Formats: sequence, structure tokens, C-alpha cells
Amino acid sequence: MESQPTSSMAPEKRDFTYIVIGCGGIGSAALYWLSTQVPGEEVLGIERFELGHHNGGSQDHSRIIRLSYDEQCYTTLAPHMYTAWKAVEDESGVELVHKTGALVFGPKSGTEVDKYITTMKTQGMPHTVLSGEEVRKRFPQFNLTDADHAVYQADGGLVDARKGNAVHISLARARGVRISANTVVELIQPLGTEGAKIITNKGAFSCKKLIMASGAWTKDIVKSSFGLDLPLWVTQEQVTYYHTKNLRAFAPDRFPVWISYYDKKCFYGFPVYGEVATKAGLDCGGEVVTANTRTYVPEKKAETTVTNFLKKYIPESCDEVDFTKTCLYCLTPDRHFIIDKMPAYPQVSVFVGAGHAYKWASLIGLILAQIAVNGQTTYPIDAFRITRPALQNAKTPKL
Repeated sequence: MESQPTSSMAPEKRDFTYIVIGCGGIGSAALYWLSTQVPGEEVLGIERFELGHHNGGSQDHSRIIRLSYDEQCYTTLAPHMYTAWKAVEDESGVELVHKTGALVFGPKSGTEVDKYITTMKTQGMPHTVLSGEEVRKRFPQFNLTDADHAVYQADGGLVDARKGNAVHISLARARGVRISANTVVELIQPLGTEGAKIITNKGAFSCKKLIMASGAWTKDIVKSSFGLDLPLWVTQEQVTYYHTKNLRAFAPDRFPVWISYYDKKCFYGFPVYGEVATKAGLDCGGEVVTANTRTYVPEKKAETTVTNFLKKYIPESCDEVDFTKTCLYCLTPDRHFIIDKMPAYPQVSVFVGAGHAYKWASLIGLILAQIAVNGQTTYPIDAFRITRPALQNAKTPKL
């Protein structure tokens, strides 16, 4: 009996109504939400690697999810982020969001924690302001002093990125969505304003509406296909897992996800989840690379910086380094997303995550699906337009 081709093989069908380029966190979500609005057979996902690969920015077990942000354009959307994940959890029966609480802390002399407090007050978001002493009493794992302060938000936690991607894909496939894995996009040819032809190493595909969620590969594809040189750059980032002798103290029901600002650096971390280890990293601490030149080799200096921070502020979390792994950020000059249609080509939508998108993945997938199907979204995304001033004539770091 002949074996049947799987949906991860190049499909015989070549013409689709909707195509999504990139099947990581955002792309997989867009495929899922498209499948809830249109017949799945009219949707194709194109992925340059195997599904679940570790070459981009959507891998690993955990990403911070939080209502707390320091800018209103995010806090306005944040409740909808949780709603989108809940819909996926309800349909799949798979728990993806784990609430641990979220603690943001730093020196009183700084302004970062105050920005969070101000924004949450403006939005009427429940939160608790804590002194260093109050943090120590509530969470004795943290070694804060009277010179520090913090804000705690109970709805923060982690979302399981690995499971999130797989669940979005599985639900989309169940509705007939096709996936072409190991398929490298070489060129996009817009067909006026009515469609697009996608040239790949497995031949050409065509669609009426195209969603680009291609992460670190976005800049090159957009420039070569549309002649638009977006001010984007890629960095190789890393997170480190640490053995701790006190696992119970750092379990998700006793230890929150956290973000901290000291010495113009932003650190972040997680309770024990996914691995039998805590996890921490330095935001935007990596070198500028390209998707093709990144090394996958962790930088020892960045690892040491994180370890030294933990030894000072969360000393029992880091008895010994377990391992460090790398990922990629695709950054914008203002660290805001891009969620928009391509100028002059309204049939093509593009997303750029600016290094902090995974928590938003399901909601952004819904937004992109709405734009593709209806031409617009019901969610406020004006701050993320591709034509905003911060993206005009902006300089990018050189390799």
C-alpha cells in the first residue's frame, strides 16, 4: 500500500487564497486564525526549515507573558492577548499560559519601574507597588535593598512557546491548512494589487493575500521583492538555564517571572519550567548578525553578565550553569512592532516582532488574519504602522 504524502511535504496544489510565509510563533498563529475564518484548504503555510526548528526566535519552552508594559500601545492590547491564548487553550485542551505573577524591579533612582506604574495606573490595571523590603518578605528569593523598588502584577506568567507553535499548527491542519516545510522563499512577485506569486526552491505558489511572518529573514525578502529597505537588523541573543539546589523555592507557584533594570541593562527570568532549572537572560545583549551568519555559539561575556546579576539579586537561583542557548531578534529602531500592509501592495501584510513578540503571538496571528480576510483589524495598531516616523530614514547598526 502506497504511503500518503503528509501535510509537511510540498503540496500538489499551487494556487491558494491565503499564504503565510514563516510558521514560527506568529505565522503558526496566523494559520490557525485564518482556518477559523476561511476554508482551511485555501490556506498554505511556507516554512524554510522543519516545523519546530531552533533557527529563529520562537523556540524553547517559555516566554514571559504580562499585562504590565511601560507603554500604552501595549497595555491597551494586553488583555486581548490573554483572550486569544484562552481561545486556543479551550479548543485544544492544552494549557499554554501559566500564571506566576510578574515582578518588575530596579533602583529607585531609575525611571523604568515608574513608567510601568504610571502606565498601569492610567489603564486602571491592578498592580501592587513594593519596596525592596516588601519584595524580600513576599518573595525571599530576591535580595533587594531599600534602594530598590518594584511593581507586581498577578496576571503575569509564562507562555509555552514550543507547545504554542505546535498547537496552532495542529488545529490549523485539522481544518485542512497545508504546510510546505523546508521550502525557501527566493522571491515574491506582487501581481499588481490583487495577489502574489511566491518563488521557492520547490517551485512557485500563488495567492490572493499574503502574510509575511518571516522573522530574521524579513529585511532581505522585503528588499529584494518590493524594493523597500526597512530599517531592520538581527542580533543573536541567548538565555541561560541554571541548576538550583532549592527547586521548590523556584517552582512556578512560588516564584514569579521577572524583569529588572540596572545600569542601563534589562535582565529577565523565569521559574523552573521546561527544564529542571531556572532561566534568565539579558535583553538585547547580543551581537549584530544576519540570519545566515549567526553562529549558534553562546557568548561567554553575556552569560557571565547574567550570572553576576543573579548572584547579586537572586543568589539561590544560580548555583551552576546548566546550558546556554541562542536565538535571533529582528529589531526596529524604536523596538515597536510592525503590523501593516506593504505600501503600494495592500494584498501583502508584514509583521516584525522587535524582539518581544512571542507573548503576543496568538493575538497578532488573529490581527493578521483579520487584515488578510477583511482588509482591516478591529484592534488598535496605529502605533505599529510601517509608515511611522521612527522607520523613516533611520540608521541601522553595521555588522
